[in-house]
Order: sequence, then C-alpha cells, then structure tokens
Amino acid sequence: MNETFGSGTYDVVVIGGGAAGLSAALVLGRARQRTLVVDAGEPRNAPSSHMQGYLSRDGMAPAEFLALGREEIARYGVEFVRGRVTDVTRDGDFTVALAGGPAVRARRLVVATGLKDEMPAVPGVAERFGRDVLHCPFCHGWEVRDEPFGVLASSAMSVHQALMVSQWSKDVTFFLHEVAEEELSDLDLRRLAAAGVEVVPGEVAELVVEDDRLTGVRLADGTVHARSVLFVGPRPVPRTSLLEALGAEMNETPFGAYPVIDPTGLTTVPGVWAAGNAIGFAEQVVHAASGGYRAAAAIVGDLLMTRLDAAVNG
Repeated sequence: MNETFGSGTYDVVVIGGGAAGLSAALVLGRARQRTLVVDAGEPRNAPSSHMQGYLSRDGMAPAEFLALGREEIARYGVEFVRGRVTDVTRDGDFTVALAGGPAVRARRLVVATGLKDEMPAVPGVAERFGRDVLHCPFCHGWEVRDEPFGVLASSAMSVHQALMVSQWSKDVTFFLHEVAEEELSDLDLRRLAAAGVEVVPGEVAELVVEDDRLTGVRLADGTVHARSVLFVGPRPVPRTSLLEALGAEMNETPFGAYPVIDPTGLTTVPGVWAAGNAIGFAEQVVHAASGGYRAAAAIVGDLLMTRLDAAVNG
C-alpha cells in the first residue's frame, strides 16, 4: 500500500473498481485529479468466463479486462486499494470510512458499487450460472445459438425474455414454474405461439446435469425436458446503501431502487455521482464504462469551476 494512502484530501474517491469505476478513474487521472479507487472485488460478471459486445474487447475474460484497467489507471498516478467502504459522511467534503483501514477525505465521490444477482431457488441454477444457466442473450446468445433453450419464468414479465431468446434459437421451451398460465395475457400467448415458443406449466424441481453439462430440466411431477441451456431472470439487488445513507433521492423500479441522476450521473446529493449497475440493472460493461467517463468529465469541470469561483470571490 502506498505510504501516502489516506493522507490529505483526494479530489475524488471512486467507490467500486469495475468497468464504471475504472473508467472514471482513468479520465480523472489523465485530468490530473488526485484519485483513489476503493474496490471490494465483487464484480457482477465474475461468474462469466468471457464478455461480449464491447468493441475491441469482445470475448475477453472479465478478470483480464479489470486487470488491464488497473494497470492503465496506475500510469496516471491513480491509487487503488482493495477494501470495503462502510460509511460515508459529509461535512463540506466527504469522509469515507474503510473496513479495517484509515478513513479518507474526498472533495467528490463516484459511487460505482454495482449490484448482486440473486438466483431463483431451484437446485442447480446458482451453481451453473454463467456457464449453461444464463440471463442475457446479448451477452451469451451467440455462443449458445441454435441449442435447445429453456426459460425459467420468475414472473409474468419473463415472457419478454422467452420472446427475446427466440432470436438465437428456434427451439425454446418456456417453463412457467410458479407462474400461473392465467397470469399471461392473450397477447403474450399469441406472441409466444408466433415465436414458436413451447409453454410448459408446472413447477421446476431441479436441473439435470450429466458429465458437468446441463442436459435437462426436471419438473415436480418427474417429467424431464431435454435442454442444454437455461435462461433465468435473477433478482437484482442494487448495492446503493451508501447513496441512501447520504440522502440521495431514489427511484423505485420493478428491478430495485436506483438513484435519480442527471445525464452525467450526478445524484441529488451535491458532489456525488453514480455510474454502472448502481444506476440500473441493465447497464452492460460498455454502458458502465461510458457512464464512468461521463461522470469523471463532469467532475473535472465541477472541481475546476469551484476552485475558480473561490479565487474570484476570495
């Protein structure tokens, strides 16, 4: 650890070292802002062996992507520490408390703490998530194209997922699980039929795995449907407790509560920006990196104008 770590006041403390946080830190470092990144090391995409859809980084392992990002920010003097922020208070500037470490001071904050995916409580789902149990066809659809898909319903909204994955395979079975067929609208059923999606009522009991590969989905009545890929809808749990503690206004959505922000990521708390999955469950890696960049550019301008106004008025 840098012997100057924690001393003085940082221009910016970035909480979270994923794509959003590292992107913000890169821009801040290049703009000569004293910046610290605090990262708990819990990236949302850790279960995946690769990430897709990021131009020039398509197919890269998430861990490799983050390691390269940490190398890049270090070139510009950005400090990085493994740790967990336990509290943030404000008395003009911000005091950021770290578990088992010193508190640090910051003029501005970027909260890029992401979210956690909670898996459906079906035996085998959590263990195989990121392999042959998937959630995003844009992330993984190409790699499993034309295989027999299953979609596990978690609510009537899962119809959308079942329809979307039919773009990547014409062999799709929609397991209603704990959703009653009556909860689906007539339009839902007609769309599913038009997409060639088979609708199967009945609770899913477990996944069938042979030789470390998904081979089927077993219903509670013992029926097994041969499937090699299962799409699920995890429950997103935003890691936004720090924002809530600071008094940020939150927007309740069907996928959790997220901060109200302006186009740069500025929350309703002056001096606090948010980016990545801390602002929404659907932020992909490329979106998160872009959001971190926007937040950092806005912060650079904000800090500059604050200093200039102080000089003019001083």
